Amino acid sequence: MNLRSGNGFTKKELSSRLRIALVTATCTVVLVVVAFVTGTLQYGRIAKSTLVVAKSTAYNSTINPRLHRKLLHNHATQVEINRIWGDKCSKSDIVINQGPTDPLPSGIPTYTVEIMNVCTTGCDISGIHLSCGWFSSARLINPHLFKRLRYDDCLVNNGKPLVNGHTISFQYANTFRYPLSVSSVICS
Repeated sequence: MNLRSGNGFTKKELSSRLRIALVTATCTVVLVVVAFVTGTLQYGRIAKSTLVVAKSTAYNSTINPRLHRKLLHNHATQVEINRIWGDKCSKSDIVINQGPTDPLPSGIPTYTVEIMNVCTTGCDISGIHLSCGWFSSARLINPHLFKRLRYDDCLVNNGKPLVNGHTISFQYANTFRYPLSVSSVICS
């Protein structure tokens, strides 16, 4: 005899549906835990980080404890701070993070770049130049924020000081991500 419950399913069908729902929920929890652990391990070395769940995009769904946006940490910018000679600031006081954002309507990938002054001595840093290859963008970038002067030389904030603790942010569109790293700075 096939007994049907109030919703029209047999007990066997209901049990099967519950098992599928349980397996789906378990897989979802495991994926969230893996994303959290991966994000924590990748960004755990960053000092003074706060946990912010990054907005999920079509490219990636990780948790970035440092930023309000989901950006990739550029490991090339991790330079050991050397204050042994009493320098007021160094290239390592400028941190560059960039990661994918929603593509243009034409399908061209876009990337958000954040350039931060994290000087521990409270210094403002000017004359920030980045190694940027043949940087170009299908999306217009305010040249007062970021512009390529020549091959592998891009200027940040029109050479003006980036105040301690402040960030300059812009987006560019290209078929690939440009590796950006600090080439020179002037301590203000």
